[in-house]
Amino acid sequence: MPGLDVPGSIKLAGMRMTGKWQLVALLLTAPVAAQTPAPTPRTYRSNPVDTAHGDRAFFLLWPEGAPGAVGKEALDQPKLTPYLAAKERANGAAAIVCPGGGYRNLASDHEGKQVAEWLNSLGVSAFVLQYRVGPRYHHPAPMQDAQRAIRTVRSRAASYGIDPQRLGIVGFSAGGHLASTAGTHFDSGRPDATDPIERASSRPDFMILGYPVITMTAAWVHKGSQTMLLGETPDPALAKAFSNELAVDGATPPAFLFHTTEDATVPVQNAIAFYEALTAAKVPAEIHVFLKGAHGVGLAPSDPVLSQWPKLCADWMRSLGLLGKP
Repeated sequence: MPGLDVPGSIKLAGMRMTGKWQLVALLLTAPVAAQTPAPTPRTYRSNPVDTAHGDRAFFLLWPEGAPGAVGKEALDQPKLTPYLAAKERANGAAAIVCPGGGYRNLASDHEGKQVAEWLNSLGVSAFVLQYRVGPRYHHPAPMQDAQRAIRTVRSRAASYGIDPQRLGIVGFSAGGHLASTAGTHFDSGRPDATDPIERASSRPDFMILGYPVITMTAAWVHKGSQTMLLGETPDPALAKAFSNELAVDGATPPAFLFHTTEDATVPVQNAIAFYEALTAAKVPAEIHVFLKGAHGVGLAPSDPVLSQWPKLCADWMRSLGLLGKP
């Protein structure tokens, strides 16, 4: 990747560290990174249907009905809402945005719409995903929706003015699990498919993961997400397969992660384990662990420390050559 000279890094207090002391340095110095107490977290509405976009146009991923759909209501119809970057700013990069919500709801405003608008400010086009959630849907429905979203946008790249080789995925909380699933469980498409969308690869070119759920087996699993995705009594083999820290290999796309030590909902070990797996596989990765901050902050606009993560992420994207115009 252009401009990136190490497979993994942690940035703390202006320093880049690599090697076996990365994680130790991060944990020891995290208090220095955030001295200001975090403000009281804002309460956001969540809904199993993505309702944040007003009258903005959207399209269904499967106009004739999604695989395994159990009805024809809005929550049975996964969709994408495009936020195309302004022509004078667009650089050809794009991303699917997966709001969180514990695989039960979708926090489609602060982890969807607002994130799409931030990406647009960088010249990156965005597509907010409404994926199917529990208890009505379990695996594989959310993964099918994310893979279909990537294939759809990639197959229509020319009409959107985007580069099909610079299409990433962004996810928060359970949406981070879905995004990391897309980055660890993908295929190159089926060349003989009658549906041209299914001929496209489902591999994202990069991942941005905010306070993500990652594991489905470790002691620090987020039980709510596990139950909504895999059921009350998950099959052990399935839980292991979708503990995404165990699914990383050399083909996994580069990733940016941020989390907070204080997150009492999704333990920070999720992000750390995924970062460690990425660097072990020599996948370019960067992680930022902040001391203060509750779960579900989105862009954290009211927090003077956590609100730095979008800038750090933009710098990471720039280092990979994602923000340069073709």
